[in-house]
Amino acid sequence: MSFIVVIPSRYQSTRLPGKPLVDIAGKPMIQRVFEQASQSSATEVVVATDDSRIQKVCEQFGASVVMTSSEHLSGTDRLAEVVDKLGLSEGDVVVNVQGDEPLIPPQVINQVAKNLLENIDCAAATLSHRITKLSEFQDPSAVKVVSDCENRALYFSRAPIPWPRNLELTAEDLPDSFVPQRHIGIYAYRVGLLRRFIEWNEAPLEGIESLEQLRILHKGKKIHVQEAIAFVPTGVDTPEDLHKVREFIIND
Repeated sequence: MSFIVVIPSRYQSTRLPGKPLVDIAGKPMIQRVFEQASQSSATEVVVATDDSRIQKVCEQFGASVVMTSSEHLSGTDRLAEVVDKLGLSEGDVVVNVQGDEPLIPPQVINQVAKNLLENIDCAAATLSHRITKLSEFQDPSAVKVVSDCENRALYFSRAPIPWPRNLELTAEDLPDSFVPQRHIGIYAYRVGLLRRFIEWNEAPLEGIESLEQLRILHKGKKIHVQEAIAFVPTGVDTPEDLHKVREFIIND
């Protein structure tokens, strides 16, 4: 199984300034993410950043760094620049691991890469987990995904989908007969898709939902979706998230 991991990392964060370099039990967060990704089967793990402070810290703990433009509007744009700088081929597989996920299990990195490598009709692959709480199902920040019988995504939405017409959803615990899926933001891409993606205009549904992956579906490309084989903790977006991660690592 041959794939590489790219970790996009930006210094700026409105809710947590300097997020990649915040300390988590004696190590900067970006180092924690890099070490988790390095435990996967990836042939190479690189950090993609536009900030010299992140570059310096990464090089100190031995990470490969690719410097990218500061003009990118998304992590996908940054990935497209990285694959060109690395000289990757159209069929190569790249896994995008977010730079704010210091607890990401290496086995799910392998899972999403393996799924894409084995499903040659798909241009990308991603993961999900079951939603068991009504509050999460109704939360617009929790992106839901529905897929077909071959694990190909039909749609992603911030709305609660699929809507169970014949069920009354009143209790916080969802019934066992109803298994909605929350999208987990880890992706494996074929390099060819990344190069096409940045050439495509924003899709109408993408603009409405503010979900980049809808651009891929709009162009008729397939995204493989499977339930994650291990629990994927939420990333670090706020000081509260950071406190939880610190507590978890210290007490682990």
